[in-house]
Amino acid sequence: MDKQRKFIEHFTNGKLLIPTEYRSNMDIRDTEKAIKFIKDYFQDNFSKEMNLQRVSAPISVLANTGINDYLTGIEKPISFAVKAMGFRAEIVQSLAKWKRLALKDYGFISGEGLYTDMNAIRPDEAYLDNLHSIYIDQWDWERIIAENERNLDVLKYIVKKIYKVICKTEQVVCQKYHQIPGKILPEDIYFIHSEELEEIYPDLTPKQREDAICEEKKVVFLIGIGAKLKDGKPHDERAADYDDWITETGANRKGLNGDILVWYPTLNCAIELSSMGIRVNKESLLKQLKIKGEMDKVNNYFHSRLLNDELPLSIGGGIGQSRLCMFFLRKAHIGEVQSSIWPKEILEICKKHNISIL
Repeated sequence: MDKQRKFIEHFTNGKLLIPTEYRSNMDIRDTEKAIKFIKDYFQDNFSKEMNLQRVSAPISVLANTGINDYLTGIEKPISFAVKAMGFRAEIVQSLAKWKRLALKDYGFISGEGLYTDMNAIRPDEAYLDNLHSIYIDQWDWERIIAENERNLDVLKYIVKKIYKVICKTEQVVCQKYHQIPGKILPEDIYFIHSEELEEIYPDLTPKQREDAICEEKKVVFLIGIGAKLKDGKPHDERAADYDDWITETGANRKGLNGDILVWYPTLNCAIELSSMGIRVNKESLLKQLKIKGEMDKVNNYFHSRLLNDELPLSIGGGIGQSRLCMFFLRKAHIGEVQSSIWPKEILEICKKHNISIL
């Protein structure tokens, strides 16, 4: 596919990428039908491929338990008082730790797992643009593994299984909706460590590195996100208490986690479709809490259960539902496939350029 031209529209707190002469391949009602088709097809095939059972998910959890996800470790969730209980609760930001509790409490065994429709609000989202919204909808999933499966080979194996379903879904979408240009994903996913990427592009920012490698390889799994690189900074921040980003995985490189990144010609940039990782065991949890200066969390409900060997070892992650729909339908803005709230300036810019926000 030829590289589409684009230009940038600025607004008060950010910028939007606008494809030149953009027009959606389908109207809003047809887009809504396509969204349902994609979500139904993907989750059915994903659950079968990964041996996952769908479960119900909470929209809120009790505060001060360690169950909620603070993402990079600093984003604060929305909290509220529960009058009938006399406690405070929080709107979830993801279900990274709740899922691991559920694996244990629901009686799952090794090789089995769960997935759920996760809907969250992230009020501290730094940017609202083509790819970022305060509303998050994703398939959160978690699967039990054995001690000898806590390694890079197993992580890559799971990544390939997920990518297989992504490719299969793109093919079916292109066959069903002929107005969408042909499939663009390659057959195989390219694996690279964040330290290798830094060595290749030492003068670029992490986001620029992602764009550069994805433009070349088209789809990449970037390994090792959270530990410091040679420049003294991580490729991106990760919380201390879900993914294991400190364990060495070979050649002294660290990290048992990563992101699936794809090159998106509509916007001429890389976009993240999924983030996942082998979860911390009690040793890596303590090391990462110490690095982050968060040892006070060891007495939280989630952390104490993990440290007392009450939770299974697991691998898990999230797959962006709106990101997938946006990619498969070749949309220019995530607001075309999800209903969220946007600054008036963004709405005006999108309307000016034929971008239909839901």
